[in-house]
Order: sequence, then C-alpha cells, then structure tokens
Amino acid sequence: MKQVYICHDTVTGIFSALYDAWKEARDKEAGIELKGRIQQRLFCEYKVVTETEHKAQVLQQMIKRNMGWNTYWDVYRAVLSDDDGKGEAVFRMMQEARTVRDSTKIMDHLGSPDVAKVFELSRRVSNEAHIYKEFIRFRELENGVLFSEISPKNQVLTCIAEHFEDRFPLENWMIYDKTHETFLIHRKKERCRLVCGETLNKEAVSRISEKEKRYEELWKGFFGAISIKERENPKLQQNRLPKRYRREMTEFSEKQLY
Repeated sequence: MKQVYICHDTVTGIFSALYDAWKEARDKEAGIELKGRIQQRLFCEYKVVTETEHKAQVLQQMIKRNMGWNTYWDVYRAVLSDDDGKGEAVFRMMQEARTVRDSTKIMDHLGSPDVAKVFELSRRVSNEAHIYKEFIRFRELENGVLFSEISPKNQVLTCIAEHFEDRFPLENWMIYDKTHETFLIHRKKERCRLVCGETLNKEAVSRISEKEKRYEELWKGFFGAISIKERENPKLQQNRLPKRYRREMTEFSEKQLY
C-alpha cells in the first residue's frame, strides 16, 4: 500500500515529510500531501508527519552532500512554489538521483518528468523573486518603519531577503506577503526574520508619514509628466509589467491601500 505523508506547506514541513518518506519508503512508491489540500486516493495509507527542525536539517545536509549545493537550491526554491505536487516531485527526483552515475548531475537529466518538474518549479520561483526585487515599493510609516505589501503566487520572501538586507542595512523595514500571511522583518544592523501566524494591523500601516505623502504625489506627478499619450503601448506595458504586480506599486495606486 502506498504511504502518503501529510505536512504543512512550509520548508520545515515538506523537508520533514521528505525525511520520513526517505527513511521509511526510499525504495517504494510514496506520496507527500499538503494539509488543507489533500486529494484522497484509493489504496493509500495516510500518515501525519511530526515536523521538526532536526529532520529538515538532516534532509538538507543529505541533499547537499549527495546531490550538491546547486541541486539543493533548486529543491529549496521548488518547495517554495504554489504547486500541490512539489513534495512528491522532489521525492521522486531524489529516487531518480540514485540511478545515475553522478548524483550531483541529477538536474541535467531533464528527460525525467520529475526532474523537469523540480527544475521548472525552481525557475518559476526564482523568476518571481527577481521580479519582486524590482517592483517592491516601500512606504514610510509615521513610526519611521518602511513598509511594503506584496501578493506573490509563490513564497518568495526568503529569496528576496538578502537583496533588501544589503540594500537597506540601516533601516527598519517590513515586507508583508498577504497571499501566505507572512512577514519579513528587518531591524537596522540585524539579520531578517520570517514571522508567520501574526495578523497585520491594517490601521497602523495605513498611517504614513507626511514626508511619504509628499513623495508619493511627486512620484505620481513625475510618471504623469513623462508619459506621451500618442506613444502609449498597453500590450508592451502588460508584457513588461503584468497587472497583478501593479496594485501595490505607488505609481499605479489611485488611493491609499486601506
């Protein structure tokens, strides 16, 4: 009977499920399902995973040691994707790695559907993270904290953390992922922290500083001034800047977010 491991949609959760699956069913067919998105199937035995940092770290080290750092980062980004089948694809890719001569070259075997899927999910997350590095707009709140809100499809906060850490090391800032209800918080001169399970105080983040209000008006005025109506190309704009990214961008907002 096929073993199916149930976990939360987090890196720790999925890595813990991969750890259990590898330990108990590496030579068998096994599945990984995400809590809240389980698709019941016949002839399967379902098992809820005990999620721990220890399991995640052991799995992480095993991948790095046997498949290399590049493969690990592909796996890590794939696990951050919004695809329900990501955990199972990674598990099968790990099984596939045992059949090749050099397991560190597993990501070159794109003829395997599971390797190809992990590669595609990794690329999808990487591309979205790259886009948000360019499109994120911060707003200064009354308390001096720089605040940004985004709506990504994938869990990209850890992929963009280092970029903004290097860019604003002396600032207090926060990025809120409202799709996954997760915060990336940075205190000046410190490392970023990922915070889950907290609720956004909408009233507090709506209070922006007077300086921010003036800069927002100047920024919108600048974009309006440089626009040439006769040369507008909506299709090209849509190509370069899809509409789903515009809602949180200062130059496209007609009013305050709240």
